[in-house]
Amino acid sequence: MQTGLAGKIALVTGGSRGIGRASALALAAEGTRVCVVGRDSDLLDEVVARSDGSAVSVIADLSTEEGCRVAYDACIAGYGSPDILVNCAGSAGMGPVLDLRRSDIDDALRLKLHGYLTMSQLVAPDMRRRGWGRIVNVSGGAGASPTSTNLPTSLANIAVHNLTRALSDELAPDGVLVNVVAPGLTLTGRATDLFRVASEKSGRNVEALIAEAGAGVPAGRAARAEEIAAAVCFLSSELCSYIHGSAIYMDGGGRRATP
Repeated sequence: MQTGLAGKIALVTGGSRGIGRASALALAAEGTRVCVVGRDSDLLDEVVARSDGSAVSVIADLSTEEGCRVAYDACIAGYGSPDILVNCAGSAGMGPVLDLRRSDIDDALRLKLHGYLTMSQLVAPDMRRRGWGRIVNVSGGAGASPTSTNLPTSLANIAVHNLTRALSDELAPDGVLVNVVAPGLTLTGRATDLFRVASEKSGRNVEALIAEAGAGVPAGRAARAEEIAAAVCFLSSELCSYIHGSAIYMDGGGRRATP
């Protein structure tokens, strides 16, 4: 099947690591020209090197309006106005709910909600004029599954779901599709690092901890970042033509709540 991604321009935030990195590489493999945004120059260079000449990179802090503008301007300078925006920047902190500070919540929303909104506001006008565009917001299953220790990330993720619905209502008549991918347990570098910390504290083997966590969902395992990236590619493509304001949960069947 033809995805129609060849020759398109994509702006991928959080593209130096994890799901963002996998998404940038997957889009580049489909012939998309990708502007990859992150904060680690060495990791960004690796992504560009693996893209076979289909990517440029920019360092930007997307928790600020200025950083979002830097990222957008770099895409314009490198390739032109993006047809596709993949918002994947940032991860929120964790901690017992009674120990949280207001700043913990503010930091989570600043990057995940305000950053996603600002980037969408920057790319939307040209998408509207062309009558074609895709915005894919990477959220997380925690948005529908709050716990006593994941409130910052849970609030940030459910805010992204609400943002996605609002943007979709505004942009759908103009041929711009806005959707959200909500991964569950995914073996990114950050997740593996957290398992290593847990291993050091518990004295248990890292692989055993990962297997145990994966066994807790119906699929019986954690996802790979490349699996999430495949969904991002589909939602970015011409194959996706009538999905508006939807949330694709990729959590191995673990979700037990709505939305």
